[in-house]
Amino acid sequence: MKAWQIFVVGVTLLVAALLVRSYERILAGVAASLMVAVVVAGFLFRPRKAVFYLRTTLLLSEPDFPLSVEHDRLAIRVELARLWLLFLPTFAAVAFFIVTSASGRAWDFSLLDWFGEHGSYPVYLGVRVFQIMVVGLLSTWVSERWVLRDAEACSADYISTKTGYLLYSFKDRLGEYYGGEGFPFVLVRSPRLAQIVFYRASNPQLNKIGMALLFHRIVIIGRGLTDLDKATVKVHSVKARPAPQTP
Repeated sequence: MKAWQIFVVGVTLLVAALLVRSYERILAGVAASLMVAVVVAGFLFRPRKAVFYLRTTLLLSEPDFPLSVEHDRLAIRVELARLWLLFLPTFAAVAFFIVTSASGRAWDFSLLDWFGEHGSYPVYLGVRVFQIMVVGLLSTWVSERWVLRDAEACSADYISTKTGYLLYSFKDRLGEYYGGEGFPFVLVRSPRLAQIVFYRASNPQLNKIGMALLFHRIVIIGRGLTDLDKATVKVHSVKARPAPQTP
């Protein structure tokens, strides 16, 4: 970022902080509306591909060998999961509109005045923690849905969680290398599924790895060459008919 851009951003933030009283009363209503809109928008980002076929690579440590590589063929499907987490922001937004509308000030609610009258440090700290949770949940929800809307799948080439934060790299279908990062939720038990990377076909820099998925679950529907071959034969086979006999 250039010096003049930093100056403009700094001045904008300063002016916004000085004039917060003039627009602060409508921020709560706008934030509640955005919560609901973000949740709905996530459901509208429907994935275009229902099933992914990929070749996975898993590094294993064997007693007789320092390192071994195991490959597998998988057919997987991504399903929605843990949607109850979206209940937190949506319930908070709806409750806010109900309470403030009942008092006649849905778009005229001042958090600064409320904290001045009823606020205490534990309450303030609880509100801040809840805000961070809501922002984290909504951003994770939208980012996962946006990546999976037009996604390709592959197996990660490198994964590191030494610092407690997830870093990984992968190679797209054109052979280009990309990287990604995220928080390892460790909700996927299978090591193969945990290492699957989903990336936007048009922009592989937007990607998600299996072990960092919060609102989606990876399900194996076919495994190995035998299962996939049977599925292919079932789809493409045509029942043979006896040839007509000539008199």
